Amino acid sequence: QVQLVESGGGLVQTGGSLRLSCAASGRTFSRYGMGWFRQAPGKERDFVAAIGWSDALKNYADSVKGRFTISRDNAKNTVYLQMNSLKTEDTAVYYCAADINKRLPGRDGEEYDYWGQGTQVTVSS
Repeated sequence: QVQLVESGGGLVQTGGSLRLSCAASGRTFSRYGMGWFRQAPGKERDFVAAIGWSDALKNYADSVKGRFTISRDNAKNTVYLQMNSLKTEDTAVYYCAADINKRLPGRDGEEYDYWGQGTQVTVSS
């Protein structure tokens, strides 16, 4: 069983920045592929970014490429999502997820095995 706890959400103005954190339990965190997803009110859950076992293995949604950066610190069992140049359309609940079976997880949320409870990000104009 893997537990994921997100933090770092909040209210920020357009153009601002936030860093989300996701702390994971488990002894083999370095072998978890990790992803970030988001869900806005009334919309489906969307892929945001994923990172594999290696920090060099990353994947981003086109809508956040160049603005968001996913990273991980295996010593702290934590994955991060640095969000810069935030837009109102980035407003959503952000979830982290773990895929314990893939070296680099994909964009399909169905592939992930564990999910956090989510953290709210609100970007105001």
